[in-house]
Amino acid sequence: MAAIDELIAQVENPELRDRLQQEVSRMNKHKRFGLVFEEHLPECTPLHGIPVKAGSKVARKTGNINELYQVLAIREGKALCLRLADQEKAEIEVQELVCAAQFGEPIYPYLKPMASVCRAPDSDLWHTLIEADNYHALQLLEYLYAGKVDCIYIDPPYNTGAKDWKYNNNYVDSSDTYRHSKWLSMMQKRLRLAKKLLNPQNSVLIVTIDEKEYLHLGCLLEEMFPEANTQMISSIINPAGVSRNGAFARVDEYIYVVQIGASEVYRLELTDEWRIRPDDKRALRLRWNTLIRTGTNARRVDRENQFYPVFVYEDGHAIHSVGEPYYGTDRNEIVPPEGTVAIWPIRSGGEEGRWQVSNDVLRELAPKGYVHLGRFTENGMAISYLKRGEIQKIESGAFEISGYAEDGSVISDTEATSLIPGTQWRISSHDATLNGTKLLQGIIGARFSFPKSLYAVHDAIHFFVKDKPDALIVDFFAGSGTTLHAVNLLNAEDGGRRRCILVTNNEVSADEAKTLSAQGFRPGDAEWEKLGIARYVTWPRTVCSIEGRDVNGQPLKGNYLGSDLPMAEGFRTNAAFFKLGFLDKTSVQLGSQFQNLLPVLWMKAGAIGPCPTLNGETLPDMVILPQNRFAVLLEETSFADFESAVNGDSTIETVYIVTDYEAGYRAMSSSLRVKRSYQLYRDYLDNFRINQGRDSI
Repeated sequence: MAAIDELIAQVENPELRDRLQQEVSRMNKHKRFGLVFEEHLPECTPLHGIPVKAGSKVARKTGNINELYQVLAIREGKALCLRLADQEKAEIEVQELVCAAQFGEPIYPYLKPMASVCRAPDSDLWHTLIEADNYHALQLLEYLYAGKVDCIYIDPPYNTGAKDWKYNNNYVDSSDTYRHSKWLSMMQKRLRLAKKLLNPQNSVLIVTIDEKEYLHLGCLLEEMFPEANTQMISSIINPAGVSRNGAFARVDEYIYVVQIGASEVYRLELTDEWRIRPDDKRALRLRWNTLIRTGTNARRVDRENQFYPVFVYEDGHAIHSVGEPYYGTDRNEIVPPEGTVAIWPIRSGGEEGRWQVSNDVLRELAPKGYVHLGRFTENGMAISYLKRGEIQKIESGAFEISGYAEDGSVISDTEATSLIPGTQWRISSHDATLNGTKLLQGIIGARFSFPKSLYAVHDAIHFFVKDKPDALIVDFFAGSGTTLHAVNLLNAEDGGRRRCILVTNNEVSADEAKTLSAQGFRPGDAEWEKLGIARYVTWPRTVCSIEGRDVNGQPLKGNYLGSDLPMAEGFRTNAAFFKLGFLDKTSVQLGSQFQNLLPVLWMKAGAIGPCPTLNGETLPDMVILPQNRFAVLLEETSFADFESAVNGDSTIETVYIVTDYEAGYRAMSSSLRVKRSYQLYRDYLDNFRINQGRDSI
C-alpha cells in the first residue's frame, strides 16, 4: 500500500489526488474474510396520507419509488415537478403522486388507530399490530422499547426468486444478478435495529429460513451478534415433500436461534416424538459422563492444567481429596495421603490424558454428590461426573434426589418428564400444510399462501419464554399473524400475560396489483388498501382467533392440539391495530400533534389498558390516565395541580412533561414519585432527528 500512496502523491491534480486517496482508504476498510456483499441503495418509503404540496419530495405511485421529484407548483390538480436525478421538469397529475422519504432522512412517526378487538375488558394486556414498512416501524420501536424485548421471532422473505418480496418497490426475481446482496442489504438494516430492541441481559432472536439464503443469513448473524450463542435447527415442515426436477424433495427449513446474554433453553414437557431415539431410555434418567477426556484434545499436552491426581481411599468407596495440576515428568513422585491411592487421567493405551474439568471445579462438584466412583482398573479407576445440564435438571426440580451412594454421589429414581430436544425437529404438528395453510383457511379462507404451522411458532417461542409470563415478543415480518396467535395460545395454556407486537406492510399480491391497476386504482386508494396483507389477512386472523369465529361469523371448529381448548372459545385478550404515519416536525414542536402522538405515548408507557383518545381541538392542561398508568403535563403553569394528582395516584408509573427547558423539566420530574419520566417534545424529536445517518451503512 505504501507504493500506491507514493504513486498517488505524484498526481498533480489535487482534486483527482484526493478522490483517489479516498477510494484507496475505502478499499482498505473492506473485509478480507467473512460475509462480503454489494450494499445497495436503501429503500425509499412512500408516505401515504401526507398531502402533496409545493416543496414536497414525491414519487409516482406506480413508478420506481427511488425516482424522486421536487414539487415546484400545483395548478388545477397538476403538479409541476423537477426530477432530482437529471433536473428535467414534468407535469404530473397530483393523484398520481405520493410523498416519499429517503433513507437516512429524519422521520417523525405516529400511530393512527385503525381498529381494536376487546375480549377482556377487565385486563390491561393489549397486543398491537402496526401496518408499516418494517424499517420505519423498527425505528419507532427503538424509541419505545430499546433493550426491553425478550424475544423476536421473524419469518422473513425467503428470496426464492418468486414474487415474494420487493426491494425499492420492485419485485426481486431469480434473474436478478444482485438478488442475494439485495436480500442481505435489506436484512442487515433491519437486524441492526432489531439488535437494539433485544434485552442485552437475556433475550433471543429466532429467524426461520430455507436453503436459498441460510448460508448467507448464518454468516450475517454471526457477524452482527458475535457475542451471542447461535444454533441452527432443521425442522420438517412438509413431510410429503416439495418435488424438484432432478433434485431431492424439500421437506424441511431452518431455524436460527441467537441467544443473547444469559438466555437459555427451558426444559418442556414434550412427547417422545421430540426424542431422536424414543426407545433409548437412558435419556430419561440422569446421564453420568466419564471424567477422563475422550475424543479430540484428550491428551495431557492439550490441557496441562487438567492433569492432576484424584486421591481415593484404598477401598475405592470415596474421594479423599483432589490434587494440584502436575507439570513434572514423573507423576510417581507425587505421594498420596496415607490410606489413599492417586488416580490419574490415564488413557486405555497407557498414554497420559487429561480430565474434563479443572481441579477447582471437581472440588466443587464432589461434595455435592455430582462425582461418582467406579471400579479400580489397570489404569486407575473409572470416574464419572454430572455436566452442567444434568446438574440443572436436579437443581430445577426436574429430577428428585432419592438418596446417596456409598461414595456420596446422588441417586435419582426419577424419569424425565421434560427435556431439551436436539437440533433435528420431526414434529407432526409442525406440518405447515395441516396446521398452517388449512388451519388459516378455516379462519379467513384462502387469502394467504404458505403460512407457518401455528404449533411450530408456538414451540419455538415456548422454549425461551416458558418462565417469562410477562415477556414482550416482537415479529416485524408478521405475514398472516401466526406469532400473535401462538402467543395467545401460550398465555391461554399457562395463564401468562405475554405481550406481542406485530409489524407488517399492506402490500397486495402481484396478481391483485395488476387487477386493481387495470381498474384504475393506485396504492393509497381505499379499494387498493383493503386488499393489503395487514387489512385483509393479519388483522382479520387476529380478530377471528381472539373471538373464536371465522370471517363469516361462524364458530371455529376443533380444539387446539395438545390441549382441551376449543378454538371457538377464542382468547380472553385484547388487540389494537394501528397504521404508521408521519408528522411534520414543526407542527410537533408547536404542540399541535398531541392527539396523534397519544398512541405512541401509550405504547411507550407499556400499552396498558385500551389506547386513550382525546376529542376536541382544545387541549387540556394535563391528562391523567390511571387506567393506562401514565400522565401528561401539557401546560407548565399547572404543574402544582399535576404534581398533586400524580403523587396522589399510585397507579401512575410514567409521566410526560411538555416543556422546552431542560432545567425546568429536571426540577419538575424530580418531585414526581414515578418510575419513568420523559420530556416532550424534545425526547421524541431528538430520537428521530438523530436517525439521520445513524443507521446508514
